[in-house]
Amino acid sequence: MHIHFQREELIKPLGFVAGVVERRQTLPILSYLLFKAQGGNVLMTGTDLEVEVTVSVDAKIEAGGEIMLPARKLLDICRALPTDATMDLRADGNKAQIRAGRSRFSLMTMPISDFPVIQTAEWDVTLRMPQQDLKQLLQETHFCMAQQDVRYYLNGVLLETSGKKLRAVATDGHRMAVSELSLESDLGQTRQVIMPRKGVHELIRMLEDNDQPVEIQMSSNHLRVKAPRLVFTSKLIDGRYPDYSKVMPGKQAIQLKLPREGLRETLARVAILSNEKYRGVRLTLSEKLLRISTNNPEQEEAQEEIAIDFAGNGFEVGFNVNYLIECLGSLRSDEVLIGLNDPNSSCLILTPGQSSPQYVVMPMRL
Repeated sequence: MHIHFQREELIKPLGFVAGVVERRQTLPILSYLLFKAQGGNVLMTGTDLEVEVTVSVDAKIEAGGEIMLPARKLLDICRALPTDATMDLRADGNKAQIRAGRSRFSLMTMPISDFPVIQTAEWDVTLRMPQQDLKQLLQETHFCMAQQDVRYYLNGVLLETSGKKLRAVATDGHRMAVSELSLESDLGQTRQVIMPRKGVHELIRMLEDNDQPVEIQMSSNHLRVKAPRLVFTSKLIDGRYPDYSKVMPGKQAIQLKLPREGLRETLARVAILSNEKYRGVRLTLSEKLLRISTNNPEQEEAQEEIAIDFAGNGFEVGFNVNYLIECLGSLRSDEVLIGLNDPNSSCLILTPGQSSPQYVVMPMRL
């Protein structure tokens, strides 16, 4: 094998593949990526047995072939080289030689036959959309996923197809995000799959903010996303997702329309003196006034008031301030609608006049 490529064309796709590869592996082969040179392209594949990523890179190929290279070391070499460097890769036996200017690197390889490839079943659902739409769908929900929860099905994002809708749902039991987008074709029956946490984060990182199409394929055990120069495959979480529709609050007796960024900044300021462990914030509603306050065990307090259009019986309700800030930060509108009922009910956060995305945050005792 003998290949020439530009450092700038290699480093970004190499970063995608190396991001999937774990630094510490029980199987040494999983710290390597598969290089396959054919035609005018090099295909790079990396996996951790849960997620597999293949990217395509333009290259000048003198002699084709396949080789296994250590992912992190190769990425570190690329990062250390000048941005305009031309890299020359040669493989012979169990070693690979990389040259760039006056730099020389010799890397150990591993047998290609040891590299594991995710075996997928037949794809029974296929849909297409602009990749920026899929990226936005995941960005609007991913931060509500659970992390290392014993309820393993919460450690990911639910993707649900229903008619001409694709819906994403994430919850950790304390908050929930629901976002949906319209599809060009009607997929008929409802289908649900749960994409694991790592796969969600990696896919968000790889998708571009443009309208180039992506193809999503689903099977009983896997999900695959095909984008230009990228094939992303993830195992699915085997479990039944809770009925999220039962968590959605009904009609809210109180609806507050507020400047989104102004409210987010207010919460960020008062959060400075909140309890570092429980992160509670108190919202006190009174006629024409919303008081937002926090305190901590050191008997320190923070308070800020916002004028609101509200008349009626006031009350106090507590929430995790981080949850509110993250929900507000995910929205893109100038205004936000906060729906409340009473101190014991969850609040609903959404953009006025829009049904997606929606965020539900459970109250907490302060």
